[in-house]
Amino acid sequence: MREVINISLPSPMAKTVKTAVKTGSYSSTSEFFRHLLREWQEGRLLNELNESRMEIAAGNGKILKSLKALK
Repeated sequence: MREVINISLPSPMAKTVKTAVKTGSYSSTSEFFRHLLREWQEGRLLNELNESRMEIAAGNGKILKSLKALK
């Protein structure tokens, strides 16, 4: 199911989005923002992974005996 979300952008940002769509970089304004959101989510996951790696390297990581230990 899809949901409609309206946003307000300053003119220069709106122009950037419209140009990206017009030049064919994205098929629609919605696709532009979906792509942006996916990249943001991936960035957050990478940050969490890097933080976990630093904890493990510092000796603060936890060894899980099962997936149930994640809860």
